[in-house]
Amino acid sequence: MAYYGVDPSRLGQVAQAGDVDALFLKVFSGEVLTTFEENNLMMPLHRVRTISSGKSAQFPTTGVASALYHTPGDSLFADDTADGNTYASKVNHAEKVISIDGVLTSSAFLADIDEAKNHYEVRSIYSTEIGRQLAYAADKNLIRCLVAASETNTDRFGTAAANTAAQIASPYLGGKILVDGSAADANGVTEITGGGGNSGTVIGDDWIQSLFTMAELMDKKNVPAEGRYAILPPDEYYKLVNENQDAINRDYNPEGNGSIAAGVILSVAGVRILKSNHIPQTDESSATNVHNSALINNDPFAGAGVGYGGYDFSEIIGVGFQTEGLGTVKLLDLAMESEYYMERLGTMLMARYAMGHGVLREECCYAFSSET
Repeated sequence: MAYYGVDPSRLGQVAQAGDVDALFLKVFSGEVLTTFEENNLMMPLHRVRTISSGKSAQFPTTGVASALYHTPGDSLFADDTADGNTYASKVNHAEKVISIDGVLTSSAFLADIDEAKNHYEVRSIYSTEIGRQLAYAADKNLIRCLVAASETNTDRFGTAAANTAAQIASPYLGGKILVDGSAADANGVTEITGGGGNSGTVIGDDWIQSLFTMAELMDKKNVPAEGRYAILPPDEYYKLVNENQDAINRDYNPEGNGSIAAGVILSVAGVRILKSNHIPQTDESSATNVHNSALINNDPFAGAGVGYGGYDFSEIIGVGFQTEGLGTVKLLDLAMESEYYMERLGTMLMARYAMGHGVLREECCYAFSSET
């Protein structure tokens, strides 16, 4: 009896034709993309622009127009009126430029011999970690941009605020809200009193007061009510759930705003509350080459930091923002590659992207601080 060869069912082929590894690469790609989206908190919450070429993108910014009652007979083109005003509005114009940083990569090499010896599949684990680290890096950079925006006292039109009152009054500046007192911090940045003044001790009630302070400032500066968020580290987030239960009490929130059982709180003062481990809380001012700063082309701290870091974050305990506050320019979107190297007897898994982050509207950006 003759035995003939049987055509195998190749799991990696598309429609039984072409590269026998084609689908294996796509599985890896899908895992990285899913992990990036699931773990990235900030990317969906701000403006993202994709460019096909170039090194930066321009975001034009404008001020507001004015209105004036018309005196019969006056020309609308007049240079000035009797009270010194002009009918034609002089609208401020400026621009924000966000540059593309270097290519951010995350990779892992798998040796054939290790895979052969290992008793469980590791490629899905490695792909998950690769996507997760890229997502974390983007989150950290964007949150640091929020801190930078909150600590500036010069708006996008070049007007500086001389003191806290001027910072609050400016329609184009955000601010740093002190949750547990009122004093200038080590960076010399004016701070806005937010909480009840329990110096050095932040409690749940302080957070509620501070979030209302931020919401009030946003309202005064005509920041849209939709798309307001606050991101807190877990230890501060749970103070809102556990220490002051007014925020989740159904007598005050008949539609439900969270629960102790679930350990969640939805919003305070119309601000959606999120938690993250990526709030910077250490002094990086003496660090060098922070986060590969030599390859970062954006300077959100205007020379006071190094790239997205190199700054004193030791008093930061949270950030707040509206979705128009930050911008990202993306040149190379998330891409994944997998290649076998015969001379090294192993496979390199790699994911990368090229993008840059910056501040667009300072009045949409706030940081929460605590006295130490």
